[in-house]
Amino acid sequence: MSDTKEFGTEFEKTEASWPIGIELVEHEITTGIWVTTQWQLMAFDIAPTEETQHVCLLQLHKDERSDYRFNLSSQQPKLFLVMDNEDSGEQPTIQLLTASQTVAAQYMDGDNLVLSNDMPLAVQAWMEAFIGRHGELIEVRRKKRKGAGRANGN
Repeated sequence: MSDTKEFGTEFEKTEASWPIGIELVEHEITTGIWVTTQWQLMAFDIAPTEETQHVCLLQLHKDERSDYRFNLSSQQPKLFLVMDNEDSGEQPTIQLLTASQTVAAQYMDGDNLVLSNDMPLAVQAWMEAFIGRHGELIEVRRKKRKGAGRANGN
């Protein structure tokens, strides 16, 4: 999970968490006679300052290492920002910043807005080091029972 708080001492980079600045821009979209406002994730700031408007804590979890590896092995690794899907004109409430596509997809099923943008190279290296320290997560599958999934033979 991530927190969006005032910038201060509670946001320190560790081996499993990194405060990252979020640059959000609101823009209008016109469809026919309807005009709506949407938020757009423009960039990430890996060294946020006190002037940074939105700061999120990206936290890595050992049980999501296979998701991180999948993301890092893609052509364009992404970070995912989960926000409350609020009416236009209101400041968004950021719920989570994650590198796991699985976690982001769970929020998409609900009434949340999930935005993504390219992961900075420094964050990619930091995630590689995290996976290197804790090892690859190998998912163990149980052996199927005999006859499971086979045709009836009639």
